Amino acid sequence: MAEAHVTLQELQRIVAERAAADAGSSYTRSLLDKGVAKCAQKLGEEAVETVIAALSGDHAAMVGETADLLYHLAVLLHARGIALEEVHAELGRRTRQSGLAEKAARG
Repeated sequence: MAEAHVTLQELQRIVAERAAADAGSSYTRSLLDKGVAKCAQKLGEEAVETVIAALSGDHAAMVGETADLLYHLAVLLHARGIALEEVHAELGRRTRQSGLAEKAARG
């Protein structure tokens, strides 16, 4: 059986669908109901866990924690009303110049 692959665009759509569900049946909805600060806290926790997995050298843990990190990022973006297309546009703007030049331009 082939594995399903979920793109970031599909993840954004899934988060939006689950955000519209009842909190009793959706972890996403229950997380959003706790507010932006809780969503941001969860993203931070997953970022730390991803770093720990990277340093441990455990490939499977790194893959799993990265999936958690991307999911919680999608939830936080949804909570703040930021579309993935906005992030894509910013990445496009930034990649038109070298990373060092872009960083210097930010200050």
